[in-house]
Amino acid sequence: MKIDNIQNFHGLISRSPAMRDVFQIIQNAAETEATVLVRGESGSGKELVARAIHDLSARRDAPFLAVNCAALSSNLLESELFGHVRGAFTGAIKDHHGLFQRAHGGTLFLDEIAELPLELQAKLLRVIQERNFLPVGGTISIPVNVRLVAATHRSLREEVKNGRFREDLMYRLRVVPIFLPPLRERREDTNVLIWHFIEQHNTTDRRKIEKIEPEAMKLLLDYSWHGNIRELQNVVEYAFAVGRGTILKSVELPPEFREIVPPITPIKLLSLEDEKKTIEHALSKTKNVNMAAQSLGMSRATFWRKRKLHGI
Repeated sequence: MKIDNIQNFHGLISRSPAMRDVFQIIQNAAETEATVLVRGESGSGKELVARAIHDLSARRDAPFLAVNCAALSSNLLESELFGHVRGAFTGAIKDHHGLFQRAHGGTLFLDEIAELPLELQAKLLRVIQERNFLPVGGTISIPVNVRLVAATHRSLREEVKNGRFREDLMYRLRVVPIFLPPLRERREDTNVLIWHFIEQHNTTDRRKIEKIEPEAMKLLLDYSWHGNIRELQNVVEYAFAVGRGTILKSVELPPEFREIVPPITPIKLLSLEDEKKTIEHALSKTKNVNMAAQSLGMSRATFWRKRKLHGI
């Protein structure tokens, strides 16, 4: 399906004015050596931003390496970032080059930087300030020639306020801050991205989707997408896996889409007659006692008592 005014900026797909502003900041930042801090929710495309900065920079032919600071323990992360020398700890049977050394001349992407332990924050600050580092167990400083891009889904200012992040490091990292708006704040991109991922699957899957059933499209467009683009991509993949034919139907969407119930007037404000009708409506919509109770803001026990009261 052809949609006008779409921009594919190094893998970031959008027709949103807000994202066009982001693309311009990426372009401008890539022409400098400034450290960049990308803030955005999970699944919003933070690593794609980092890769775009690298690909547009003078460092494009050197390595682009990434690490998730939340995925490793403090000791493992220190060794992964800075390397270690033989004998630095039990099991260190040979020298190990860390990411700062392996990314020499290129870009290092530090994802979930807010999760970096305080002791490693001090070491990272020194690297940024002095452009060199000591491997774990080492005595000789190694020079650093790396461009840093960091990312987080948290507010670093809040982390600083709560004593979990160094203020001096925050300022060093956010020379160029980039905020990625969540998908629910750029609704015009939902349709664009749905068809982008459908077309990707159409080229590789046996199934070819040519249309989307109106009810399915309404569910997709009304969905809140808390997992952002990654969640949308997974939903399209699910539809290709479970469905058949050229039309994407609502029954081919994941279960959570079929559990969506329109907001209902708080039941405590209703008359007994309207309360009964509301409970019956919730049950007919959800076909599920737990979901019906949840949609009315009740516990399962309260919902059961109300059903008994009304003879439902």
